[in-house]
Amino acid sequence: MKKTVQYIFIFISLNLHAQIERIDPPNWWVGMRTKQITLLVYGSAIQDLEPSINYSGVKILKTEKVESPNYLFVTIDIDSNTIPGDAKIEFKKNGKTKITKSFPLLNREKNSANRIGFSTKDAILLIVPDRFANGNPKNDNTPKSIEKANRNDESGRHGGDIQGIINHLDYIQSLGYTQIWNTPLVENNMPNYSYHGYAATDFYKIDERFGTNEEFKTLVSEAKKRNIGLIWDVVLNHCGSQYYFIKDVPTKDWMNFQDSKKRTNHIKSTLLDPYATIQDREEYTNGWFDGHMPDLNQKNPLVASYLTQNTIWWIEYANLSGFREDTFSYADKDFLSNWTKTIMDEYPNFNIVGEEMTNVTELSAYWQKDKINADGYRCFLPTLMDFSLTDNLIKSLSTNNDWESTWKEFYKGMGQDYHYANPNNLLIFPDNHDMDRFYTRIKNDFESWKLGMTLYTTMRGIPQLYYGTELLFTNEKAGNDGQRRADLFGGWEGDTKNAITEKGLDAKELEAQKYLSKLLNWRKTATVIHNGKFIHYAPEKNDVYVYFRYNENQKVMVILNKNKEKVLLDMKKYYKMIPETFTAKDIINDREITIQKTLEIAPRSALILDLNK
Repeated sequence: MKKTVQYIFIFISLNLHAQIERIDPPNWWVGMRTKQITLLVYGSAIQDLEPSINYSGVKILKTEKVESPNYLFVTIDIDSNTIPGDAKIEFKKNGKTKITKSFPLLNREKNSANRIGFSTKDAILLIVPDRFANGNPKNDNTPKSIEKANRNDESGRHGGDIQGIINHLDYIQSLGYTQIWNTPLVENNMPNYSYHGYAATDFYKIDERFGTNEEFKTLVSEAKKRNIGLIWDVVLNHCGSQYYFIKDVPTKDWMNFQDSKKRTNHIKSTLLDPYATIQDREEYTNGWFDGHMPDLNQKNPLVASYLTQNTIWWIEYANLSGFREDTFSYADKDFLSNWTKTIMDEYPNFNIVGEEMTNVTELSAYWQKDKINADGYRCFLPTLMDFSLTDNLIKSLSTNNDWESTWKEFYKGMGQDYHYANPNNLLIFPDNHDMDRFYTRIKNDFESWKLGMTLYTTMRGIPQLYYGTELLFTNEKAGNDGQRRADLFGGWEGDTKNAITEKGLDAKELEAQKYLSKLLNWRKTATVIHNGKFIHYAPEKNDVYVYFRYNENQKVMVILNKNKEKVLLDMKKYYKMIPETFTAKDIINDREITIQKTLEIAPRSALILDLNK
């Protein structure tokens, strides 16, 4: 009996012995504007430990103990004159050092604060990494990963990874892209449906099935050699249920609706609706996006600092050129204001695009920097995703009207740009990973696809296209995410089709690939498309839509003919923008044409006329 008691005592003593498993962030940089950071220290029974740092230029401002005994939150200040090096944090009890941890202070890359973010000069390729290309089959399954790869499962992991993207960089460059936006690459070690990346289980770690943190840095470096930047997909609203700070919650208010797990009502208008109840507004922002995605409480300053520091950490660590922020308005409004301001103060030339998935322009415009809102709210978000433009174009391309031009849907939609503080800085796109494929939505009509691609590469804003668009990808089942996120042709060994080698591609796929590549590569140097003004003409019953991009020295005329018959366009209507006779370069058809009074437009075709050639 005495021996049993001894064993129990030893067992309890061992389990009560403090251990530190991790410190987030794992390091910081000297010379940052954000020089006061709060370290989340996590480990077994560490609450009674007192941290101290003996490193010149670094001091502890405060230590916070919370409800869980397994956390300490340590706020430190790093003087701008601090010499980079390895700071040691000693964790003491009763004056005796129990644990020592290293906290590296790194030398910040030169001109990091002045990095140039993505802008209107860029064309962005959206990639779902798990579905793009499998460059390293050995990491398809790892010992720690819960869900295993199964390419036969539309909703399962298929094995695409960072090495697959690296292997395709020359292809991406050849298409004319200058930025890549990957859906989240951080660890999503969830039991199922983990491939999409939006249920993070470690914000600081690349998922092992995609690769490593170092491999991601290699991707960024290799992309930059080809003049391609990397945009990081940020999720501030929620994480995965298997996150360590969800399974072992630091505070009672770390999550919203922590006990009930109440779902969001998804009614965005409650945030602006003067008649909405507080309860309905809170249910929108505080409700869980999904049952396995806990809603993080950004009103808790410890949560807010954790999320903000993590996003800054990735910019410095990986040398990023932008953020795409997921489910933007679902997070706390005040936090979003502070977060966008902090990022843009640290990196004044950076860019962040927010996802506000609505075709109601007023709801989207509310969040843009310099927008004057009736309630006085200010956000510092430079860019928003223009969902209304996409919906209006689909309507114009896929419907008929015997009474008036169907281009009027699009024309009237563009007229709503006055709601935005900066409409030129909007992300425009035919589709993305959450939408049915563009080619599907326009009923697999190749001529309409060409009209759409011409518009997206010449319209105001920043064009973003989805991988496979150049190959006319479709999804036969409406709303089916697995089909929306189909594997790229040739991304897996043994594929019957290959986007790079052109093996197995049919005539339309080859033509589409060439057509889009031509437009994107022309756009790279067409500075008037990057920064020119926009003016458009009300479409008439002939179903032709005409607009110009222009500045003091350059002018491009875009003509989109949806009519099934050829149209003889009377040029008098445009004499304020063009002379009566002029010569222009037809960009799409590689020819020089002279125009006098009228111009014949082929049925269902597009023209880009560069008046400067």
